[in-house]
Amino acid sequence: METSFMILLCIAAFAAGFVDAIVGGGGLIQTPMGLILLPNLPVATIIGTLKIPSFSGTFFAAFQYLKKVEMNWKLLAIMMTLAAPSAFAGSTLLTYVSNDFMKPLLLVVLSLLVIYTYAKKNFGQHADKSHSSRQQILYAVLISFFIGFYDGFIGPGTGSFLVLAFITLLGFDFLQASANAKMVNLATNFGSICLFIIKGKIIWMIAIPMAVCNAIGGFIGAKLAINRGNKFIRIFFLLVVIATLIRFGYDVFVGK
Repeated sequence: METSFMILLCIAAFAAGFVDAIVGGGGLIQTPMGLILLPNLPVATIIGTLKIPSFSGTFFAAFQYLKKVEMNWKLLAIMMTLAAPSAFAGSTLLTYVSNDFMKPLLLVVLSLLVIYTYAKKNFGQHADKSHSSRQQILYAVLISFFIGFYDGFIGPGTGSFLVLAFITLLGFDFLQASANAKMVNLATNFGSICLFIIKGKIIWMIAIPMAVCNAIGGFIGAKLAINRGNKFIRIFFLLVVIATLIRFGYDVFVGK
């Protein structure tokens, strides 16, 4: 592999780790770059290889959040336990069928999400204490199954969907949602990685340098999010969701 290509992949990994640490969506940077620069590799191999830097960046971002933000370990224990096998199942299905039929649906969902987040200025600015423990557990189970499966099956935007779910269904503010979402995202990445290792789809010579760069980006991004707080994360969330919307719109109307 050419050194220049590896450098570009590492730059993309750093940027992806930075963005993902704040509000998710790093896959929008890292995945297209991998597909462009590694055109001769099977898509499953590229996706499997990129899961390693995704995991490392999420790990170091989560470590930063753990030191500064309160985690709901009761919910996280449930969600991480369920999210990993759900992602494993999604990645397994991906090896047999195309996920393109989901993109028009996601385009509609993301469009509504952008409008709602922009119009509702206090969205995610404060924690909502009205959610009962029973409601939170029920929602936590559903989030783990559906978003875990989504991450294994489709991938891009998983972190943003997790943040959204933590805010709307579990009553967290943006900072708490970003922090707790990282732990669940670790589990979904782990589940997918297990599948790709079993299938022999990871190229470690590419994955390891990218993992280092993604981890550095995740470390810096998490520190920035913690220091700047909810308003900053809300703006970043809007930008990332709009970018996700454009990406899926391109896939639906123009084609890959």
